[in-house]
Amino acid sequence: MPAISKNSVNYLSVDEAAAGQRLDNFLIRLLKGVPKSHIHRIIRGGEVRVNKKRAAADSRLAAGDEVRIPPIRLAQKAGQAEAAVPPREFDIVFEDEHLLVVDKPSGVAVHGGSGVSFGVIEQLRRARPQARYLELVHRLDKDTSGLLVVAKKRSALVKLHEAWRNDKPKKVYLALGMGVWPQGVRQVKLPLFKYTGAAGEKMVRVSEEGQSAHTLFRVLESFGGAPLHAVGLSALSLMEATLRTGRTHQIRVHMQSQNCPIAGDERYGDYTANRRLKKLGLKRMFLHAHRLELEHPASGETLVLTAPLPEELRQMLEGLRQGQEAT
Repeated sequence: MPAISKNSVNYLSVDEAAAGQRLDNFLIRLLKGVPKSHIHRIIRGGEVRVNKKRAAADSRLAAGDEVRIPPIRLAQKAGQAEAAVPPREFDIVFEDEHLLVVDKPSGVAVHGGSGVSFGVIEQLRRARPQARYLELVHRLDKDTSGLLVVAKKRSALVKLHEAWRNDKPKKVYLALGMGVWPQGVRQVKLPLFKYTGAAGEKMVRVSEEGQSAHTLFRVLESFGGAPLHAVGLSALSLMEATLRTGRTHQIRVHMQSQNCPIAGDERYGDYTANRRLKKLGLKRMFLHAHRLELEHPASGETLVLTAPLPEELRQMLEGLRQGQEAT
């Protein structure tokens, strides 16, 4: 790793080892201890340049690219910022020398940035100071729980990123929808467009201007009866959602498009209904990355990994089932 002066402008040439990395991840590893929020801020502000041009945080670097890094004025706080990240291990679903798969809890971001000081990846690095390499393969929304894949080798990250870009892994989620799922709808193929909301938040809507998106849906269970009526709700639908593409907020917006938004979804859901659901014990968004099938990046073996529903979601469903039986 080249030496970086944080008090002056640096120009770095991307080598083969860093080729294919996202710009933000490249800078995060290079600028140890600098808050992720600051790194994202200088990228958004155009202070970071790739080949003399502005670049997005998620743009991929190529060997030979020249990256301009501005003076980092927060250098004196770097040690404090790193120390503020509490080390944490997460429930391990699978681990070997190439990759680590954890069961991420709801309410924990996968990485720092956009107002979040740290996430899963920063806490893992603090908990495993001996680990030479730990990088996120993909992302989950902060309020989504379930399977999250971390690469432990650069070679594994490259292979897994290629698989994700080609939508090869089979990604199956469990979601609870508000209302009755439309009869006969087994798939939703609606393009999704990303934009910035009024408060600066990341938003997605169905639009012909957006990227193609495809989700398969299956109704696993339907709920109604006295427990729901008592809080002013009519029906809930437990859904299995399989991603054929991997767009931002894809399941959330596709379910909203069918007038069956995810229970507890504060961004795309029903505000009044979500408040009523809290009386039934739902304190979070009911979306869980349940099953993942992928090729191992080194052996090519097919891995089938599962993460059970978190206890709070399982207990809520059990309460709904018992309420239906009572009626």
